[in-house]
Amino acid sequence: MDLASYQHLKLERKPGNVLLITLNRPEVLNAAHEAMHSELAEIWADISRDEQTRVAVVTGAGRAFSAGGDLHMVERQIGNYDLVTSMLREMSDLVYNMANCSKPIVSAINGVAVGAGLVVALLADISICASDARLGDGHVRLGVAAGDHAAIIWPLLCGLAKAKYYLLTGEMVTGEEAERIGLVSRALPAAEVLPEAMRVATRLAAGPQLAIQLTKRALNGWVRDAGPIFDQSAAYEMLTFMGEDIKEGLASLREKREPRFG
Repeated sequence: MDLASYQHLKLERKPGNVLLITLNRPEVLNAAHEAMHSELAEIWADISRDEQTRVAVVTGAGRAFSAGGDLHMVERQIGNYDLVTSMLREMSDLVYNMANCSKPIVSAINGVAVGAGLVVALLADISICASDARLGDGHVRLGVAAGDHAAIIWPLLCGLAKAKYYLLTGEMVTGEEAERIGLVSRALPAAEVLPEAMRVATRLAAGPQLAIQLTKRALNGWVRDAGPIFDQSAAYEMLTFMGEDIKEGLASLREKREPRFG
């Protein structure tokens, strides 16, 4: 695995065959533009093949995990059939490559996590979250269907009632509340998040690798079974990129106001 081939993800090998991945655009709260989104989709297949990695830990540089999709990227996709279909393929690669990665993935959610960043945070096998972090899927606020991960994983983690509430309203949830409803594995003070994630990863890396990997594979059968639901939701999201509501949703985010949908 060529660590230098990733430009927007900082990769560091840690003792015990742990690979630390840091989303590395802190100047924009680690928002994912096209290049970073592509790297997030590709890296899990590389990790699966990498003989030097037993466990991956993923976190964000600075004070955020990820502010989601870069708004300039979102704007470029509106009404653009070619970009939308390309993103649909890449969204699928991100979700399925994480689910199918043979190595355990631990997320250290050090701050806000939304959109594309939340995909990585919640599809990790174990999620350690700052108690005061804010998590949310704001697709409906943007005027598009919740598609890039929500339908496949939220109902499995926190149940259909909570999933419907947060995905239909677009409301944010704190790390503390996310732990209470089962959306994340653990919530801790922010300063303890990465050290605890590394502790868990080191323990996993020292364990029986085949047993751990096969246990992950079996448990992720639940995720793979929900694949058709994800495929449908992703297509719905991309369909709504071709409509009018997203224009108002994007404008409202930029102007920091409530959207006024027709």
